[in-house]
Amino acid sequence: MTYRDVVSRQVLTWACTAVGARMPVAMAPLALVFLVRERPGGYSLGAIIAAAYVLGEIVAAPVLGMRLRPERARGQLAVGLGLGAAGFLGLGMFPGAHPVVLAGFACLAGAAPSAATGALRTLLSSLVPERSVAQALSVESILTAGVWALSPAAVAGLALGVAPRVPLLLAAGLMASSVGGLWLLPAGWGAGGTDTKDETGGTGGTGAPLLRVLVGAWPVYVTGAASMTLLGLSELVLPALLEQRGIGVGWSGPLLAGMAVGGGLGAFLYGLRGWPGLLRTRSLVLMAGTSACVTLAALIPSTPGIAVALVVGGTLQSGAMITRNLSLREVLPPGALAAGYSVMYGAAGAGYAATGSLAGALLKVTVPSTAILAGVGLTGLLTVTGWWGEARSAGRGAGADRVGRASEGAEVAVADGGAGGGTVADGGDRARPLGP
Repeated sequence: MTYRDVVSRQVLTWACTAVGARMPVAMAPLALVFLVRERPGGYSLGAIIAAAYVLGEIVAAPVLGMRLRPERARGQLAVGLGLGAAGFLGLGMFPGAHPVVLAGFACLAGAAPSAATGALRTLLSSLVPERSVAQALSVESILTAGVWALSPAAVAGLALGVAPRVPLLLAAGLMASSVGGLWLLPAGWGAGGTDTKDETGGTGGTGAPLLRVLVGAWPVYVTGAASMTLLGLSELVLPALLEQRGIGVGWSGPLLAGMAVGGGLGAFLYGLRGWPGLLRTRSLVLMAGTSACVTLAALIPSTPGIAVALVVGGTLQSGAMITRNLSLREVLPPGALAAGYSVMYGAAGAGYAATGSLAGALLKVTVPSTAILAGVGLTGLLTVTGWWGEARSAGRGAGADRVGRASEGAEVAVADGGAGGGTVADGGDRARPLGP
């Protein structure tokens, strides 16, 4: 397995478009904090506005994802990204506006383009041969890791060195540029069957309502959310942990950048070859390894030790996320993939937000290292729940296949017997001849 099939002009165009769409997402939370930090109660106000942004993403991603149509995806994405750019532009143009107005702009910036991640991932998969989908998803993870490694430094440098509004204006420009990039890509992707519509107008591609099809993939979403809880723990509690260890808080930026670089390395290594075992088993192993690394980061007293733990954790975590995306391709029909990826995006955001809330509450009553360990425990619970759900669904599917094959065999036998010379099942294991 190589990356040869992924290297093409269309994939390069997709990458440029994806950077324009995703870098604003990575920049937003920190940029919103810098935007209002010099106002009264600046940090608390920034956290509230950032929460409005994340809430918009979480709520809108599944809704807009279910309304995406393969045949007109480009237009829908262009509208969403354009409105998102308008939301970022409003934040940058009116930084002194009333907090409610800023929260409204932030919610629009988070909600309107929230289906773009899932749609662009589906589009990328359609640009490469089926045998190279894992490599394509690895390339996407490498790109995402680079974006998340670069964004904090870009936001801090521009906000402190130029003006607090500049990162948000840059985000608006980047998102607007991604709208133009859409017209250099195919208008959509193969629907893979659209025979049944649900109450939202969606199609499951299997004769079942789209909502029911998506709900059936809940174990994958749970494990995806678990993966983001670890990322949330690392990002949100790391400064407090460093302070607890007597390490300069300024090290949090380089340490998180190292974790992102590790994520890019892990994605690259995952795509180099095929890996043994079921996807859910790989995911369980990778999540256990990531949890162990985050636990070590919470317990190791030295900066180099924390750095190594985070880099290795990021490497494993990116592999876990790729297995989640591949698992969705297994359990969802092609026509539901974009919606499924969008639901995964919302679930991941919910996992991140839940971790932030848990960590914030625990930091008031305990030390940061204990808060991280509690978060790792939550992650383990979610991971095991997701694995159990996938195993249970797979067992049901195997049982249904056996029943289906048995029924098909019985129908064939009856049909042959009706022709005058076959057999019909009698008692399940025995057969009696038919004839005059």
